[in-house]
Amino acid sequence: MVVVHHDPVLHAGGMPQSPPAVIAATRLEGLGAHPLAPGIPIPTLTEVLGVIGKRALVFVEIKARDIEPLVVRCIRESGADCAVHSFDHRVISSVKKIFPAIRCGVLQVARHLDPVSSAKATGAEDLWQQVDYIDEDLVARADAIGVRVIAWTANDTAQWQALRSLGVGGICTDRIGELKAFAR
Repeated sequence: MVVVHHDPVLHAGGMPQSPPAVIAATRLEGLGAHPLAPGIPIPTLTEVLGVIGKRALVFVEIKARDIEPLVVRCIRESGADCAVHSFDHRVISSVKKIFPAIRCGVLQVARHLDPVSSAKATGAEDLWQQVDYIDEDLVARADAIGVRVIAWTANDTAQWQALRSLGVGGICTDRIGELKAFAR
């Protein structure tokens, strides 16, 4: 079963001093001791995709190796519109082999000499680049091979304006309402 959670380790009741549980090593029943909030269990990917359905594109970040077939099965069975990305570029290569039609992205937190090489090597259509490493050259190289640059995590208007000027394809932020107002 694939669950939706940002972190790989959980603490009972959200308390850092409690004994940690590694999600990948915990059965679904055991995750019940680690609710997101009182009465709110960690959801499965199937549950989340069932709620969202076709109302929005769901970006699924895979954080564990060897779960690609399970994630792809959840996506296919749900019929939801999804794209998949990961810091582990081997995961993206695997997803593309299993489900070539799905949109994929590679996450990067460094400015590589050839910044689009990982997108080319994996067949990814998106390059999720940490905002501090985005420049005109990177965007031009990505555009030249049909790869969309998505900036993460940009949280202020000066960054948003600079990214807009560079022509990035998307912005990931912690300040969604403010970015929405900015984009108008």
